[in-house]
Amino acid sequence: MLQPGSFALTLLLAMLTGLGPLSMDMYLASLPAIGHALDAPPAQVQLTISVYLIGFACAQVFHGPLSDRHGRRPVLLATLGIYLVATLACALSFSIETLIAARFVQAVGGSGASVLARAVVRDMFEGTRIGRELSRMAAIMALAPLLAPMIGGVLQTVFGWRSNFIALICFGTVAWAMVWLLLPETVRRRAPEPVSVVSILRSYRRFLGEPIFVIHMGIAACCLCGLFAWISSAAFVLQDLYGYSAFAFGISFALASGGYLVGTTCAARLVARWGSGRLMGVGCAAMASGGLILALVLVVAPSRSEWLVAAVCIYLFGMGFSLPQSQAGALLPFPDRAGAASSLLGFVTLTSSAAVGAVIGRALGVSAWPPAIALLIVGVLSFVLWWLSRDVRRHGTPAH
Repeated sequence: MLQPGSFALTLLLAMLTGLGPLSMDMYLASLPAIGHALDAPPAQVQLTISVYLIGFACAQVFHGPLSDRHGRRPVLLATLGIYLVATLACALSFSIETLIAARFVQAVGGSGASVLARAVVRDMFEGTRIGRELSRMAAIMALAPLLAPMIGGVLQTVFGWRSNFIALICFGTVAWAMVWLLLPETVRRRAPEPVSVVSILRSYRRFLGEPIFVIHMGIAACCLCGLFAWISSAAFVLQDLYGYSAFAFGISFALASGGYLVGTTCAARLVARWGSGRLMGVGCAAMASGGLILALVLVVAPSRSEWLVAAVCIYLFGMGFSLPQSQAGALLPFPDRAGAASSLLGFVTLTSSAAVGAVIGRALGVSAWPPAIALLIVGVLSFVLWWLSRDVRRHGTPAH
């Protein structure tokens, strides 16, 4: 069985957390081919993305409470099984309606892996070690947006669009086997009450009544809102406004994403020395700085697209510091309900960031100001939350 602190455990948990982003990013290059093969208009093909996000967000509400009651391993194995069956259905789809339905079920299964990976970290670690492990996982997971589109493009070119889902089946099967063979049950004391809508809402009301949880959840939401604002607008801003080629866009997007990779790697090394609170503050300051620099670039030198990318890189670097620590801070006070806390954390942060991404997508026009304003607002807000909550974070403990 895997031991706490081992690289093998970190790798497995990063694989589980990365299953969702991989399932989103890997097949993006195949969207036109899917539309052609299934005789579907672009709007219907885009639904395979929207439906996945909806399923991923909503299903998180239930996975955590179920695992608090029945254990991490059985729920994790079940959700991974659902993911594998649904991904096979995606690969075998011969109509766009079938693919859309299969993508929704795929998201239901994949969201369980993400939620329960965070809960396992809370089960196995205490104090700053939670933030360190989440940072190590995030550093590995940061490779997904860098590699997945490239791998998906190669698979699409050589084998066709169905090969992307076959590759995800292989990845998911390895994760399922590792959970089955190597992951111990980490729940120390299972929740006594049966899982029901009433019990779930009762747990969520308890979390939302604790300022320390709400503060950390708010900072995590700020991190992801800025990320989704950039993701939803990057192609338009760099390709349509600045005339980047597809290749140049890919390189620029990867360079900006590299800021997150560097941030999470540094955070994993520094958290034991600096502490989660200080590290999160530095990250929030970097996010606010990135948003401010981005706005200044558009005022002073709007034609310098490389400065724009550099500003986003600074924001994502700060996010690499802040996001894992804010997630750790939200889970730390609730060792007896880590699954439910992880579910609520994931649901709120994902739905809020998806909503911001949708608003930015509709606001895009003739300038890069919509994403710049979003990054400035959430960056500054994250720092304000961190600054105003110092006493709560230092002394706050949940009421039992």
